[in-house]
Amino acid sequence: MQPTPILTPDSSSQSIALAPNRVLRNTYALLALSLVPTVLGAWIGMQLNFSFFQGSPVVGFIAFLAIAFGFMFAIEKTKNSGVGVAVLLGFTFFMGLMLSRLVGSVLGMSNGASLIALAGGGTAAIFFGMSSLAATIKRDLSGMGKALFIGMILLLVAAFANIFLQLPALTIALSVIAIGIFSAFLLYDLNRIITGGETNYISATLAVYLSLYNIFANLLSLLGIFGGDRD
Repeated sequence: MQPTPILTPDSSSQSIALAPNRVLRNTYALLALSLVPTVLGAWIGMQLNFSFFQGSPVVGFIAFLAIAFGFMFAIEKTKNSGVGVAVLLGFTFFMGLMLSRLVGSVLGMSNGASLIALAGGGTAAIFFGMSSLAATIKRDLSGMGKALFIGMILLLVAAFANIFLQLPALTIALSVIAIGIFSAFLLYDLNRIITGGETNYISATLAVYLSLYNIFANLLSLLGIFGGDRD
């Protein structure tokens, strides 16, 4: 008969710390996998000239939100099974389709490929910066959640209003604000994983993916506006 191991305070704290570390590792692995259907969706969307917004931008905006929130609801409902991974990957394919119009527009510029690479590099830099900050800040940042959620709702309302207003300055301002809000969301979500506030890696991947997607899309939009060469 083997002796029962003695659980010291140090070993207890180490075992508790394993759960957030495991969630973080699984989140990063699934996040990397989610980029594959995103790229595939963007490529197929460009081949098909896919767009929700060609007919009626208002209807397209509402349809996009309905489908996106439908996917997110389904992901949360199935997050405790392998089905949740499949639904998440389906969602990232859909988001790739939605990104195809912007990517295709930028690729139509003579320096389009370099702009996409720059947007990707900028997104990666923000991600690594927020990851390092989240690992450094040990205190719980859950108090940020309500303010960030309100900011996101106001951003959606302003984006919807700009469908009618068509103000270039507002478009630029919204992209800058979106990058700031979703960078803060990235810090918030990574901090929740590290501090044990988020214990499901599928939900964690969804949150981090949405932040990175929005950062990349808005960075690319700004680079297309200010750095695009149409000659």
